[in-house]
Amino acid sequence: MIRYVYAEDLHKFPRLARTMFQDRAAQFKSRHDWDVSVDEDGLERDEYDHQNPLYIIWQNADGTHGGSLRLMPTMGPTMVNDHFTHLTDGVTIQSPLIWECTRFCLAPGARAGVAAALMLAGGHVMEEFGVEHFVGVIFAHMVRVFRRIGSCPEVLGTVGEGREAISVGLWEFTDETQRAVAKSAGISIDLSKRWFELSFGTPMRTEELAAA
Repeated sequence: MIRYVYAEDLHKFPRLARTMFQDRAAQFKSRHDWDVSVDEDGLERDEYDHQNPLYIIWQNADGTHGGSLRLMPTMGPTMVNDHFTHLTDGVTIQSPLIWECTRFCLAPGARAGVAAALMLAGGHVMEEFGVEHFVGVIFAHMVRVFRRIGSCPEVLGTVGEGREAISVGLWEFTDETQRAVAKSAGISIDLSKRWFELSFGTPMRTEELAAA
């Protein structure tokens, strides 16, 4: 199932949080060799994790992390504005209608559909929070993932070629996109919306929890 958790509330889900930061270390440091910080406990965090972002997290049945992404309003500090304006011709992207999406991570062995489920959940954030676009840095290995799940961004700028390409992309979420992503996720839109409601205060019925 999907959980929506602000950073300040991660302590309520210790196993989920710990395995999320462990999986981030495995993906970004071990597999892709990014210049990221991993602490002595094997957890990857950066300065934006201290800005109380909203995490969208796929929680496995055993309470561990299956995949996640991180959302932050662009009116505050963001990775794109702090480190990647060379991809936007020096333009700073700041708007209450645009949020940044970063740290898209899939756990080793994540089940098919988790990536799409995360993007579907991001669409609910757009709908309910009045957000019109997500902006984020896209690394070459993720392009095929977004294309496969039916949520391809508009590319604002790119440096590098092939596997070394890095871009800044802008996503919107139309009804057509929502249907395509839900199909890729193998999850009904109604169930996905109920997960959103569960995290933000609407109780889920027992039969719906069982279906998750």
